[in-house]
Amino acid sequence: MNEKRHIVSAFDRDLEGIQAQIMKMGGLVEDAILNAALSLETRDEELAMKVRDGDKAIDKLDEMLNEEAARVLALRAPTASDLRVVLSVMRMSANLERMGDLSKNIAKRTTVLVQMQPIGSTTSALRRMAREVQNMLKDALDSYIQRDAALAMDVIERDSDIDQMYNALFREFLTFMMEDPRNITACMHLHFIAKNIERMGDHVTSIAEQVVFLATGKMPDEARVKADRTSLDKGPDLGPEED
Repeated sequence: MNEKRHIVSAFDRDLEGIQAQIMKMGGLVEDAILNAALSLETRDEELAMKVRDGDKAIDKLDEMLNEEAARVLALRAPTASDLRVVLSVMRMSANLERMGDLSKNIAKRTTVLVQMQPIGSTTSALRRMAREVQNMLKDALDSYIQRDAALAMDVIERDSDIDQMYNALFREFLTFMMEDPRNITACMHLHFIAKNIERMGDHVTSIAEQVVFLATGKMPDEARVKADRTSLDKGPDLGPEED
């Protein structure tokens, strides 16, 4: 009996450890989102570089989480709800890692855009959009800690607001490009930034879906209909979008 309690206690510590790591990773991603958007609005190349450098820490946490989760699966053979916890953490980590990549990509484009003329108030709008995504991520992480399926579903529903903000910005970029061809290059970079933020919303939604799965044992019933109806998928190449 003592040995069994010891095994259970060790497993509980393992779970607590990987869940603490996922929250730390989430905090780093929140900072990356906000700082990437702020560096764009304020044309702060130093802050943009900080975001790019900071992605290494996010990648390292992702690697550590995957290694630890694999170890737990191999040694502890969790069942039922405990298995859901480990699998959910692995999936959440993957989504957070991609969000870190997207933040880094925004920072990369910022270093190009600071050499160009500002385009209206679009950078302020992009920062507001990024703030909404960061708030969604915060709530998704809170819902994970609280195992709150209702809060997670609220996060999922809010992604349509991000899609609508993206659609509005897309139309604004088109207007600027039609008004003056000299705006085309900058607007294409800005479009990619908007698309990156919109994709972050999708990744947060995936995290919230994992919370619903964790809390209820099943994924949300209905597939979410995307509000993004744009089709502009090409622009100045700065490498892979999620590099």
